[in-house]
Amino acid sequence: MTELSKQITQEEIIDIHPTSGWSALKLRELWRYRELMFFLTWRDIKVRYKQTLLGAAWAIIRPLVTMIVFTLIFGRVAKLDSEGMPYQLFSFTALLPWQLFSKALSDTSNSMVANRNMITKIYFPRLVIPFSSIISGLVDFGIAFVILIGMMFYYGVKPTSAIWTLPLFLVLALLTALGVGLWFSALNVQFRDVGYLIPFLTQVWLYATPVAYSAQIVSPKWQAVYALNPMAGVVQGFRWALLGTDLGANASLTLSLSVLISILILISGLFYFRRMERTFADVV
Repeated sequence: MTELSKQITQEEIIDIHPTSGWSALKLRELWRYRELMFFLTWRDIKVRYKQTLLGAAWAIIRPLVTMIVFTLIFGRVAKLDSEGMPYQLFSFTALLPWQLFSKALSDTSNSMVANRNMITKIYFPRLVIPFSSIISGLVDFGIAFVILIGMMFYYGVKPTSAIWTLPLFLVLALLTALGVGLWFSALNVQFRDVGYLIPFLTQVWLYATPVAYSAQIVSPKWQAVYALNPMAGVVQGFRWALLGTDLGANASLTLSLSVLISILILISGLFYFRRMERTFADVV
């Protein structure tokens, strides 16, 4: 065998074996398979509105209908404080990052089961699937954000100078969804009950997050506990950056805890997903 043929043979061999420690994450593989990630994201976007009557208008209808319901129940009947802002604008501003998070969480959690055919046939880093699932929701967010800007113009509310921080809060929301979604996607392969748990958990999480109400109604002594919910920091930060609402007396503590909890969930989710992925093809 010539030297050239030996080299070609060695390059065609892919050694797949379990590893341990930090190296087990193999995050560099995600960059090598970036084209596959882009393809899966584009596929999700195309499939979502395929054969639909209203198409991308659903990205606007969902938050608008939810805003109307919240306005009637919490704004008109319960008369909750909206920190000096029109309640419609107050709730819609919070609904955008929340719906981005909830969609990313749902898609990521169900991603492995939904792509079972790919998992059982070919090799690729399984992390590509949940990572691609969280990106497609940004399209819906971008469409609904245009409506939010129109509402701000209608009510005469100007964005604050802190609007540049919005991408940071969006990243925090997506990282939280990815971290929790990695846990659930791995568990969902073995226990299909997780598929029924996710909508229930998302609904409970919604009311534990200051979307329909102001975080200022939470007692100061409970703010630290409240901040253990990363989405509380995201929603408060989103309103602060756009509407100029108050972040509270312990703003730095709230945001710091939110970021810390989000990172811990993400890191633990990555390791658990990597640990379980060797059994995905056999179980799914």
